[in-house]
Amino acid sequence: MRFLLVDRITELESGKRARGIKNVTLSEDFFTFHFPYFPIMPGALITECLVQLADWTVRESENFAYVGMPCQFETIKFHNMVRPGDRLQLDVEVVDHPPERYVFRCEARCDGKVVAVGRFEMRVRPVEELMPIEESRRLFQVIHPMEAQ
Repeated sequence: MRFLLVDRITELESGKRARGIKNVTLSEDFFTFHFPYFPIMPGALITECLVQLADWTVRESENFAYVGMPCQFETIKFHNMVRPGDRLQLDVEVVDHPPERYVFRCEARCDGKVVAVGRFEMRVRPVEELMPIEESRRLFQVIHPMEAQ
């Protein structure tokens, strides 16, 4: 994973839901261009935070042998801006699990205010297409240290 946007997984109910955080800092590369004098986190990256948390939910429930790849966004709506210094609270929940797919409902909040809500579908792919399975487990333990104990 080139850009790991989930700083910590704080709760995980295997195969059902997860909660995580993303600390937004002024040193993020994307703020250079979005926008230099009024930095705002792009909606696409807020969505990517939610997708990454959902992917970790898939990986953990599939014993790290598979990853979740987004394949369809039913809805994604943005309600508030995210600025440097904000902490995004990320929530994803599995609402359906047809064969080889997961459907998630998601929400991002900041200071108690809803920033984004959505629903998307992920297709399951073998993790070995992207990285060794042990690397996937190692990354998970970094962002969800409760599992390492």
